[in-house]
Amino acid sequence: MRVAFLGGGNMASALIGGLVARGVKPREISVIEPLAAARRRLAARFKVRASAAPDARTGAAEALVLAVKPQDLRAAVAPLASRVAGLLVVSVAAGIRIGDLSRWLGGHRRIVRCMPNTPALIGAGITGLYAPAGVKRADRRRAERILGAVGETVWVASESLLDPVTAVSASGPAYVFWFIEQLAAAGESLGLAPEVARKLALHTALGASRLAAQSKEPPAVLRERVTSRGGTTAAALAVFEEAGLAAQFRRAVEAASRRAAEMGEQLGRDG
Repeated sequence: MRVAFLGGGNMASALIGGLVARGVKPREISVIEPLAAARRRLAARFKVRASAAPDARTGAAEALVLAVKPQDLRAAVAPLASRVAGLLVVSVAAGIRIGDLSRWLGGHRRIVRCMPNTPALIGAGITGLYAPAGVKRADRRRAERILGAVGETVWVASESLLDPVTAVSASGPAYVFWFIEQLAAAGESLGLAPEVARKLALHTALGASRLAAQSKEPPAVLRERVTSRGGTTAAALAVFEEAGLAAQFRRAVEAASRRAAEMGEQLGRDG
């Protein structure tokens, strides 16, 4: 599979590394990256071709992955509008809607939009994907293979659902980091040494996540199995219930989803 990347930052590097690890030859990957230092780093690390501007390798690709900052994407794709015919365009730029991207690319419609998250940087990501009805199954499989190089993938039925995906999984790592932070801080307040509290909190979150991922039971059932009536876990969960923490958490995720929609509107405006 021949893949070209527009942008050579962290997410592009993660995807390139994942693809190479899964058998894609470095000679089949090219990167358009304006920064010379970044080009040298990519070439040295992955043995891929990195150029300052689109070239023949870009046109020979089967897929073009847009991996630049959302606020820079419009200007970055301008030189490509006449070069994308015959290419599958895969966008990992947060918030940029397919209709706006299609307009910037001169009406190109062979586009898959993706929303990965930062654990992709260690190959443990989850990506939501959406493709319009006109995108063929082979292109969907191609996009899935590219994003699957850094973790799991899920498809959503409408583009608007990428806003909840953003709120749940793209912003989600920050919620988990916050939980680990608070759990460790609570341990410290009870007298544990900082390094002990941090290790307990970190590995509790890690182990519980792995257990949930490997179990056939839903998280609610796993929670109930840990919660003995009248026990320590029940005492803690009762405080969460009294504080309405579940409702507050839903409000927070809904706020993130609304903000994702607002950013999509802002980024797609002309002028």
